[in-house]
Amino acid sequence: MASQPDNSRKVGVIGLGLLGSALCERLLGAGFEVAAWNRSRDKAGPLIARGARWSDNPLADCDRVVVCLYTSKIVGEVLDAMQSGLRSGQTVIDTTTGDPEETTALGERLAAHGVHYLESPIAASSEQTRQGQAMAIVAGPIDAFDRSQDIFNAIAGKTVHVGAAWGAAAKVKLVNNLVLGLNRVALAEGLVFARAIGLDPQKTLDVLKEGNSYSGVMDTKGVKMIDGDFSLQAKLSQHAKDVRIILEEAARGGAKLPLSELHLQLLSEAESAGLGEVDNSAIIRSIEARATENKGR
Repeated sequence: MASQPDNSRKVGVIGLGLLGSALCERLLGAGFEVAAWNRSRDKAGPLIARGARWSDNPLADCDRVVVCLYTSKIVGEVLDAMQSGLRSGQTVIDTTTGDPEETTALGERLAAHGVHYLESPIAASSEQTRQGQAMAIVAGPIDAFDRSQDIFNAIAGKTVHVGAAWGAAAKVKLVNNLVLGLNRVALAEGLVFARAIGLDPQKTLDVLKEGNSYSGVMDTKGVKMIDGDFSLQAKLSQHAKDVRIILEEAARGGAKLPLSELHLQLLSEAESAGLGEVDNSAIIRSIEARATENKGR
């Protein structure tokens, strides 16, 4: 009997946005054979040049597939379109930051086909992921998680398994993004305050990095805020989407989140000012606008 082909080094990637492209690069760098798909095929060009190949249906071509799309709803739509490729024994690693109820439904749906579903949102920007600094937050069957360690080792510097129940990873990621986003807003307001009282923002940032108010966003977003450099690492609109999910989940749990409610107002104001597609460090523009709105009255 002819031996079956070894597909262990073949991985599909569905979704080639900022984060999906970074994940694809990490997999290629680790020596995986990557079959890539995106709604707009042109985004695959640079990755194909680096060794990936195009696939009309990575689920049909690969036993293991990494998914990275904008919302869980879109994940469901894409899986609908590619359903012919689903088969028992496959593993789908979904890195989308999604709605916990929707990720739970995706896990149940795939399990009905015998497919192992690991929800695995990534705690990092695309650039941090590219540099191997990401953390993968994973929920789903522990045996499927154990068998996927080679993939997680390739795409993330750290991996944590937070439980077998689908939805758990999405919830942890939302808590992470709540704290991260508020750190970013606090930094923006601090820098606006420093400038308003006559301090040099860069020197102030240097002091903050050495003190007890330090947070990682000072390293990734501080200089961008000071220089007004909103070149893309993570879209502002993407975080606004996450905060909307955070507030929806809080409402389901009977909680009010006053800081996150204000945060969403600031993000919405930035989106209205045309900043939704630039880096989320542009939140400083909303703080600046509010800080100066009474001038001249």
